[in-house]
Formats: sequence, structure tokens, C-alpha cells
Amino acid sequence: MAKVIMVQGTMSGVGKSLLAAGLCRVMRQDGFRAAPFKSQNMALNSFVTEEGLEMGRAQVMQAEAAGMKPLVCMNPVLLKPVSHTGSQVIVNGRVLGNMSAREYFAYKRNLVPDIKRAFRKLADMADVVVIEGAGSPAEINLRDHDIVNMGLADMVDAPVILVGDIDRGGVFAQLLGTLMLLSEEERRRVKGLVINKFRGDMGLLDSGIRMLEEKGGIPVVGVIPYMDVSLEDEDSLSERFGGGERGILDMAVIRCPRISNFTDFNVFEQIPEVRVRYVESAEGLGRPDIIFLPGSKNTMEDLAWMRRRGLEAAVKKAAGEIPVWGICGGFQMLGQRISDPGGMEAGGVMEGMRLLGVETELGGQKVLRQVRGTVNGAEGIFAALSGLEYEGYEIHMGRSRMAERGAVGERQGMGESGADGRTGESEERVVLSDSGKMVYGTYVHGIFDKGDMAFALVKALADRKGISVGGGAEDFSVFKDRQYDKLADTLRQYMDMEEIYGILEEACVR
Repeated sequence: MAKVIMVQGTMSGVGKSLLAAGLCRVMRQDGFRAAPFKSQNMALNSFVTEEGLEMGRAQVMQAEAAGMKPLVCMNPVLLKPVSHTGSQVIVNGRVLGNMSAREYFAYKRNLVPDIKRAFRKLADMADVVVIEGAGSPAEINLRDHDIVNMGLADMVDAPVILVGDIDRGGVFAQLLGTLMLLSEEERRRVKGLVINKFRGDMGLLDSGIRMLEEKGGIPVVGVIPYMDVSLEDEDSLSERFGGGERGILDMAVIRCPRISNFTDFNVFEQIPEVRVRYVESAEGLGRPDIIFLPGSKNTMEDLAWMRRRGLEAAVKKAAGEIPVWGICGGFQMLGQRISDPGGMEAGGVMEGMRLLGVETELGGQKVLRQVRGTVNGAEGIFAALSGLEYEGYEIHMGRSRMAERGAVGERQGMGESGADGRTGESEERVVLSDSGKMVYGTYVHGIFDKGDMAFALVKALADRKGISVGGGAEDFSVFKDRQYDKLADTLRQYMDMEEIYGILEEACVR
């Protein structure tokens, strides 16, 4: 019977996702089959499983750390915000519909059977299930019908590790205040406290830790330093948006309000010569070596946002001089027009940037599939991509088709077959404009992660600039595997793993 432990936090962004991943990795190294679980995730960074089901990328990252294939039962409920007050609700990998926050709050208890079934399925295939909570268990206005923090802990009888973020200040108040707002039964579930993201001399914390344990009555099982690991984080609080390190090659990613799956660009951060910047204004764009238009949960509204800020005009002006590459929603923006007859987003018809000869119609069933293929016939600046293999996944509501003949030059034949062996729709995968402008678009997320794809693109940019870069970049999955080991090493050094295993010994799935 699987054992279970749950990581909850005093607020969003305290590091729950990474700590859960680190615990999964430690247990894998110790010979256990560990599996991650998060009953409800709110994120615009999502992933498509082999079965064509959608789940949050945080649990994919944790599954990789655990050495498991990502399964939708690891994240049975995914909320993808479509506005400040509403989200697309995805249950067991499929879209249930859009709901306002009030509608979802009233509905979510109906999802308890789905959550229990998903958890039971996962518990049947694992020795240990590491659960991640969401936000804070002390959000007393949301306590009724809770399905992701203490409500879930009660469903599966999970002991809880409570994590606070000292880097944001007030960590003792975070932890003690959270404990104070829990019910007596909930408080009994908390078996250990963790102080995360510490910088400086840990000896200076000794007196505070003693007082924390005295007042809270719960042991501190870890003081984790600010970790220098490069792994995926929750999209809404990503530190990547603050600007990358200096590099001789400058990549600018347009940070639109509804940016999604910006994990597509994480691979470039492992290449020392590259700086990845997230840009929100025409003034901040500068003169990068390449511009990326990322995925978007609302393509039409994000394109309208770019127009209001002068970013569309700046990108179109730059397109004749530097490469511009759109992924998913960014690909749709680059086309001739976007139509939305069913009102999936803004409704009506919107003119695109007219940099690619494609037309997109929103609506229909969401496309969810893994894809793989080989780059064929690439010319110009990215000719070196020809012959390289790629893997990734598509996740979009729209269908893009070539506009009138002559509007588009040679298409890059990428992705003739999907993971299930189906063929067709290769014209949707990657398109190159015929206007002499270096404009590319693709629906494939993760297209640069495999093999030499990322380095080949970087080297092409460096050659154009007349500079040299290092000898190559390893497959991104190999790089991430080292990061998981580094994460596990840190937890072993700064967490009381003997105490953690002691907590596990007392906890089994009932």
C-alpha cells in the first residue's frame, strides 16, 4: 500500500513544486517508486500526454524527477485562466468548459470523485505519492469545499509539510500565522515545517527556529538555501520574467498578458552565450538577435494588446532584419487573419500581422497530441536545422491553413507524423514566409528541446552575427536530469530526511 506525504505552503511561490520534485527524486534514488500528485492546478503552462490528455507542466516536471511517464491522473483538475475572474476547466485531461470563479467554487465539490479515482490509480502504481498543495491552507474564505489543501489531505489521510519563503520576508509570521488559522484537526496533520530560499549564514536562524518550534509545537525539518537549479516554475510567479543574464546573443520573448507555455524557451537558458529576455513594451524590445512570439491563452486579445503598446509595429519592422518565430498563439498572430465565428475568444475577424501566409479559424475541438518528425528543406539562416529530429506536442483550439496560393513560399516540412502514427496536416507545423523576411511559425511546443535543435538555432544566429559559441548543447532532457540530481543533493544536505521517512512510515493510503 502506497505511503503519502503532502507539501503545502504559506502562500503561492514558496517553492512547493520544486520541493515536491526534490522529494520525488530522493525517493527514486533510494529505490522507491515515487509519483507526484496535485488535485487542482491553475496554470497556463500545460502539457499533452501520450494519450492526448492535457495536464499541468509542474506535475510533468515532478514526474520526470521521479522517473515516471507523465500521466493525467497526476493532475486530474487543471484551471487555465481566460480572464481575471474565470478559467477553462479541464478534468481528466479534457475540457469541461469555461466557468467564472463563483461558478467553479460552487461546482468543484462535484469533482471529488474524479480526484479520488485519479489518486487511487496513482497510489496503486507507486510506493510513495508526493502531493503538492496550492496557494495556502490558511485562505479561510476558500476553506469550504476545499479540494487541494487540507480538504485533500483529509480525503487521503496525508501528513503535511508546511513550507514558508524567507526570501520574501516574515517567514516566522507566515508559518505561525498559517498554523493559527488552521483548525485543530488540520493543525495535527502538520508534521514538519520548512524554511525555504534562505540566503546567508544559517547559524543566525538558530534562535528563531527554537522560538518557532516552541510557539508552533512542530519541528523544523529543513532550512533550504536559495537553490541554483534551472527547472520549470509556476507560470504566474516566474522569476524568468525579471530578465536573463547578460549574453552575447540576445533572445527577446514577447511577454503578453496571457502568455502560456513559455517553457518552450527554457532550453536556451542552458547555453552560456544566450540571454533570454521577456519584453512588455516596444521601448524594451531593443535590437535582439531573434524575437519569439510565445503561446497565448487568448490570441486575439494578446494581439490587440501588442497593437496598443506598439509592439506589433516594432516586431513587423524588425522582421525584415532579424528572425521572428511564433509558437502556437504566436504563430496564429503572424498570419493574415484570425477568425472566431463561435466567440471562443473575442469573436469576429481580426487582421493578423500579415507576416505569414496562413489564416486561422478558432473553434472546434481542442487539438491535443504529441508529435515528432524531422526538419526537411530548411533554407536561409536556419538551413542547419535540416535533417534534425524534433519532438513536442500541440495544444490549440484553432486550425491554420495556407492562404491563397503564392502568399507563402517554401514550407518547412516538419512533423509529417504524430506520436500515434497519424499523418497529414504537416502544413500546420512550421511555415516560412516568402517575402524575404525571416519569419517562422509552428504549433509544436518543445520543438527545441530534443538533441541539437536549440544549439543549431543559436549557432545560426551566432554565425550571422560573426561570433562563435561553444561546442554544442546537450539534449535538454539530459540537462534537466542533472538538475533533478542537484535538487535531490540539496534536500539531502539541508532537510532531515530521516524525519521525512519517519513521517512516511506513519502514513499509508487508506
